[in-house]
Amino acid sequence: MKIAIVGLGNMGRPIAENIMKAGYSLTVYNRTKEKAADLLDKGAEYAETPRQAAEHADIVLSMLSDDDAVTDVTFGACGIIAGLSENGIHISMSTISTALSEQLSAAHSGRGQSFIAAPVLGRPDAAEKAELRIITAGPAEAKKKAEPLLNILSQQVFDTGEETKTANAAKISVNFLLVSMLEALSESFLMMEKYGLEQKQFLEIAGALFGSPVYQNYGTMMAEQKFEPAGFKMSLGLKDTNLALAAAEQVSAKLPLAELAKSHFESGIAQGFGDLDWAALIKCLK
Repeated sequence: MKIAIVGLGNMGRPIAENIMKAGYSLTVYNRTKEKAADLLDKGAEYAETPRQAAEHADIVLSMLSDDDAVTDVTFGACGIIAGLSENGIHISMSTISTALSEQLSAAHSGRGQSFIAAPVLGRPDAAEKAELRIITAGPAEAKKKAEPLLNILSQQVFDTGEETKTANAAKISVNFLLVSMLEALSESFLMMEKYGLEQKQFLEIAGALFGSPVYQNYGTMMAEQKFEPAGFKMSLGLKDTNLALAAAEQVSAKLPLAELAKSHFESGIAQGFGDLDWAALIKCLK
């Protein structure tokens, strides 16, 4: 089976490397060709356009930052849809809106192709270790064909059915839980700081109750003020918070915590924190 990947950023690169380690033939496309140099040295082929990448693959993975980036590489004369063969599969591993997910599903279906939403849970280090968790939705036959590939990239795959927007809504909701945690932890840290308790000691106390590596990892970053290099930028945190609000609006749900976090992210970005890890939310509050 021939695989292509579009997007070689912090997540796409380790995913591409694991695909090659598993013995798959791989074609790569990235807007900046230089970022593909080491993969080409290892035997990957380079495509000049997303369409060309799709023409050389049975399955195309895309791992990009937002709706606009996914739209740019998928539609149009040079896009994935134009190059993918009938019965070909496009797997979007990006965190995108439920509306775009529905649009992609319909567009691929109209060409006799399959679209699978497969957003991931995990930071770049998890991608490197092939320890991602993947949430999938899409046509059953296509998911069965893609299953061996997704399994070599992850430690767990959650199948949420055939409606692709469901997987994207689930990922958006998980990210909203992370945003809520960052907001609450930041507020708690800053309050305890005013009581004279060091953040590391408070984290030890809180960790005894929650016992969560998520709290531990992000809490340590906050306590040590180590927000670079960013595993997930604050600007992307704002993007995902906006996705959560849009998804909630579609089903008339309310997310007041998301509105609060949005205002804090916007404040931080205005202060120049946009490229810091989103755990720097604590700096926005401080």
